[in-house]
This record gives sequence, structure tokens and C-alpha cells, in this order.
Amino acid sequence: MSEERQRIVSSRHLAEGPCWEMSELEYGLIVAHNAFYRWMAKCMAAAGMEGLSPLEILVLHNTNHRDRAKRVGDICFLLNIEDTHTVTYALRKLVKLDLLTAEKRGKEVFYITSSEGRDLCDRYRTLRQQCFLQGLPPSDMEGEVLRDAAALLRRLSGQYDQASRAAASF
Repeated sequence: MSEERQRIVSSRHLAEGPCWEMSELEYGLIVAHNAFYRWMAKCMAAAGMEGLSPLEILVLHNTNHRDRAKRVGDICFLLNIEDTHTVTYALRKLVKLDLLTAEKRGKEVFYITSSEGRDLCDRYRTLRQQCFLQGLPPSDMEGEVLRDAAALLRRLSGQYDQASRAAASF
């Protein structure tokens, strides 16, 4: 006789009926999101920059990506952020901290990582390797498994975006 696995959900009322497993996945997303944000802040502090919010850290890493200048709209699009003012605030703070530089081209402002910002991103990367990646179980979290999980999260992102558009129409 097989024993039914305990449902691990944050809200029982959302876990009733068909597809209750989505509530279990959503709870996993909630705790993973919060753990990831806590990790980013702790890693960045250990890398030498305390006081950055998770959004500011994401904006810094995204701006550093491929060493290309980016506009606010580029960063918002790539991070799937609707509230551009939060990214604008993060960019201004990162410029004040000399982690980014801003360059006006016509009517648009482009941001690029400064040498201090690149050095900070490199220290973060080293700590990520030492503290996080080396602790991953070798057989459970590598290659194709991680790529499949990332693809699932991207598909869910699209589904949640579509559902939010539908909900906004009510």
C-alpha cells in the first residue's frame, strides 16, 4: 500500500481541485525566490558591497553582461520588469557608487559597467563558485537537468504573464 506524499503548499485553498500540484510548485518558487534574493545580498556583501538590494544586484549583473551599454528599457525587458522607475532608481544608485557609468546618446542614456563594477562582479562570481556551485550535488544539479529547469521556468513566466494580462481585463 503506497502512502500519499504530503502536499507542501503555502495556501491550502489554492491547492484544492485539479492541478493542485501547481500550488506546490508555486510554494517552491516563493521559497526559492526569497532564498535566492537573500543569497545575492549576502554574496554581494561578502564581495565587498553591502547595502545593495537584490534588484540593484540583478541590474548590475545585467549591465555587466556581454560588456555592452544598455538602456533602461533593455534592462527591464531582459529582466522582465514592468516598473521602469525601480530600475531607473537602481541605475542611479549604481552610478553614484561608481559601479556604472552613464552616457547620454541623443535623447537616451546608456549604462555600462565601470572597472570598479566589473571587479565587484568578478569577486561575486568567485564567491558564487566557492560558496554555491561547489556545494551542488554532482549528479542532481548539472547540465541538462539545470537547462530543463530553466526552460520550465521560462515557460511558466510566459504563462504567468499571459494570465496577468487576462486578470487585468476583469
